[in-house]
Amino acid sequence: MINKKINIVFAASLCIAGLAFKKPIASRPPNIVLIMADDLTMADIEPYGSTQVHTPNLKRLAKEGICMDNMFNMVPVCSPTRQSLLTGLGPVRNGAYPNHTMIYDGVKTLPLYLKALNYNVALIGKKHYAPESAFPFDYLGGRDGDQGNGRDVDLSKAEDYIRKSADKPYFLMFTSNQPHEPWNRGNQKAYDPAKIKLAPNMVDTKLTRRQMAKYFAEITYLDSLVGVCLDMVERSGEKDNTVIMFATEQGNSFPFSKWTLYDQGLRSGFIVRWPGKIKPGTRSAAMLQYADVTPTIIDIAGADPSKVNTGSKDGHGNMGFDGLSFKKILTGSDRHVRDYVFAEMTTRGIIRGSDAYGIRSARSDKFLYIHNLNYQNEFKNTVTNSPLFKEWMAINYERAHFYVKRPEEELYDVLKDPFNLHNLAKVPEYAEVKKELKEKLSGFMKQQNDQGIATEMKALSRQPKNQPEH
Repeated sequence: MINKKINIVFAASLCIAGLAFKKPIASRPPNIVLIMADDLTMADIEPYGSTQVHTPNLKRLAKEGICMDNMFNMVPVCSPTRQSLLTGLGPVRNGAYPNHTMIYDGVKTLPLYLKALNYNVALIGKKHYAPESAFPFDYLGGRDGDQGNGRDVDLSKAEDYIRKSADKPYFLMFTSNQPHEPWNRGNQKAYDPAKIKLAPNMVDTKLTRRQMAKYFAEITYLDSLVGVCLDMVERSGEKDNTVIMFATEQGNSFPFSKWTLYDQGLRSGFIVRWPGKIKPGTRSAAMLQYADVTPTIIDIAGADPSKVNTGSKDGHGNMGFDGLSFKKILTGSDRHVRDYVFAEMTTRGIIRGSDAYGIRSARSDKFLYIHNLNYQNEFKNTVTNSPLFKEWMAINYERAHFYVKRPEEELYDVLKDPFNLHNLAKVPEYAEVKKELKEKLSGFMKQQNDQGIATEMKALSRQPKNQPEH
């Protein structure tokens, strides 16, 4: 399954085996490795139920750690995702809510917090944040932006960084480009399009199957890189004092996934291994969101996240995180963090996006409420201009058309309807459920200083390319 290119990546890392690493210091805070995929639907890896896609290294990581079954993104596009995770703030509050965006001046980020705690802090792979000065990682190379360009990340540089960090704890973030399009990595013949099982929210076409096979191959390639990371931590001699986290990011780039607030766009796989602290092979149903990751890492590093000044005020003048630490969930001393998760999406600034199509959502453990702010408009992105979507429109117009033209409100029973196919927003017996989630969403928007359509119309001003020259 592993092609020659993967073997080269392995070899680059394996050749460093045998380097002298210092033994872990019992009193030292743990090292932390955060691996982030790019456009990966959580259900397409073995730890979250896939029987189609070969991901042995992620399966191994899950067997040795804990799977968070209810982790949610706060905005289902790459740049805002990373910046909500790295600030511990919601996307509107930190300023990075459209794609290709930047946080507000003065907002603090995870590398700043960890450097203050005497960590070495590095990133290898995709950046996709701004301004770069606000994210003072030791950058080990890779590439930025969305489109693949044929270059692979050299993970031997990450292992060398670990070796040089032997005198103090380190935080290493590996942000892979996989399985973001174009799907050109891995063994492209490993998956037979005719044998692939498509989810019920998709339209079955030959092109869909061919592209899904390529996407699956790229997931297996990503899994091989996860294996490289696991092995280099093993070789470091500090496995027992190293936390490894893996995040799937948002969903894939097929319709009803990335760019949408359906569960396939927002629900994210999140696996954590912490030897001696996390019971192997466990799962948690705690409701979490990406803004919780930074407070949790600060907590793991030995500081109190509730006392941190984030540098950003919310709609009520508060300065703390939107995220909450879930360290106690990891160690098994607690089971609950929050009752609701929230998200937003705007098409302003995405490739071939609608001029304005804002979406907001609130979700409990049972129901998902979506408010389409600009529902009179059509929802458009790079997918709606693709040959795949044209096939969908020809074969199942009703399903495909719902992707571009949606009602103002949507409500789904996520337990009975995990693929969000049956809108209950106008069903009388669910009126109280809708009212409750609508009120919770309104409260969240006020806390974020999110003014809905007015905020949408300011979205382009949050992109660096639209900043006035000085």
